[in-house]
Amino acid sequence: MTNEEILQRIKDIMSEVFDIDADRVVPEARLRDDLDIDSIDAVDLIVQLKPLVGRRMQPEAFKSVRTIGDVVDAIQLLVSGDAPANV
Repeated sequence: MTNEEILQRIKDIMSEVFDIDADRVVPEARLRDDLDIDSIDAVDLIVQLKPLVGRRMQPEAFKSVRTIGDVVDAIQLLVSGDAPANV
């Protein structure tokens, strides 16, 4: 899965679940400051992204995620198998 495909899925989720205009969902967008995504919303986002990864993801693995680009990178690590299985 490419970063563009991951980004598109995140845009879809942000639009459908959080009612955020997909045009605002860009790699440099900050989750809290730019998109008003709080910690509860972030957990919901992780739940929505789980089908992309196909395995269990721990919310703690996303504590350092601050931007949409960080989310894409974290998902890419999980998809590629470079991250620990319990992430």
